[in-house]
Amino acid sequence: MRTDLRHDDGRLLSVYGEHGSADLPTFGAGEPSQLHLRHDALTDTWVGVSPARNSRPLTSTPATAASSCPLCPGGPEIPFGYEAAVFENRFPTLVADAPTPPPGPTAPSTGRCEVVLYTSEHVGSLGTLTGEQLARVVAIWADRSGALWADPAHRHVLVFENRGEDVGATLSHPHGQIYAFGHLPPFIAGRLDALAKHRAEHDTCLTCGVVADDDGAPDRQVAQNASFTINVPYAARWPYEVHVRARRHGLSRLGDLTTDERRDLAEALRTVVHAYDALYDRPLHYMMTCMEAPSVDGAPAADWHLAFEFAPPARAADRLKIRASVETATGLFINDTLPELTATHLADALTSAGGVPDLTIPDVIITHGLQEPDHTRPARVTTPTASTHANTGARS
Repeated sequence: MRTDLRHDDGRLLSVYGEHGSADLPTFGAGEPSQLHLRHDALTDTWVGVSPARNSRPLTSTPATAASSCPLCPGGPEIPFGYEAAVFENRFPTLVADAPTPPPGPTAPSTGRCEVVLYTSEHVGSLGTLTGEQLARVVAIWADRSGALWADPAHRHVLVFENRGEDVGATLSHPHGQIYAFGHLPPFIAGRLDALAKHRAEHDTCLTCGVVADDDGAPDRQVAQNASFTINVPYAARWPYEVHVRARRHGLSRLGDLTTDERRDLAEALRTVVHAYDALYDRPLHYMMTCMEAPSVDGAPAADWHLAFEFAPPARAADRLKIRASVETATGLFINDTLPELTATHLADALTSAGGVPDLTIPDVIITHGLQEPDHTRPARVTTPTASTHANTGARS
């Protein structure tokens, strides 16, 4: 069951499953200071400006005492016990009611930034959650992303996780995030262009072809799964990059998952994390992104298959892959490893560890319980475009 509450500053707090009770802390109202988008004329792209993010709390290592963790029960966000929860970020890049941007080629930072707490336990990961906890996380992702997709102000929704200091995680408590964008991010736009071009030239689904290629490349396969391919991609940018991609055409968002696909997705994600942690016999830091179909004319983009993409920066036990000058300046990634070899390393690590321990993963359905009256906030549709990026000083 989901219970929706509101902090005094207007931020949504959704608590999933059983939970305790206590008065929510007082934060006080206030807009994120100087939050806005700036247009880069030379690349025709947008850059988010959010100075308040420098004030985020830091508890970067698992050894940090839970008593100082802001995400543990009794902390500033959730003062009572809980099983899982989602709250709007106090230090956002994007907000629903974005402040008026400063003069210049700017736009409001319209969107949402949410934090997803997988469990109240201070130490853990997608690989150590119980079957019920893991199934609940998948259900929460679908629940919250579905609500964000339903807002016409949002062009794209991204579920993601940054695990570990190597990828900039500031809190070690098991958690992920969800961003909803009021504009289409450039990398997502590039993928849409590739899908449309392939459909126009071949009248077939490009992603179905990628799935078939992965199935035909056992040397890049990390593990088997009925509903998803689990492979190091052919053109991997990161040494131990792994993509978990939906086989079924039409499964483009989390809300499209069937009961069996939900279980298979949970098992696939758990398998990848186990492979990573077995590789060097320690938790491997990674970036994980859920690639759902962006909104095109109010509907999910065609030919897009749901995927979870993992990008760990490690290229060896004691060395990191750094996105340095050439890659940053030109966009040409240079992989220091052979994808077929890294896939073999991951598959062998799983085998050497005895495989993934058996786990019963139930089907968790989110039901809505108590909702605080009049908890919604007004939404504004603000889509920045290159031709209308100059700020007039008026809110749209």
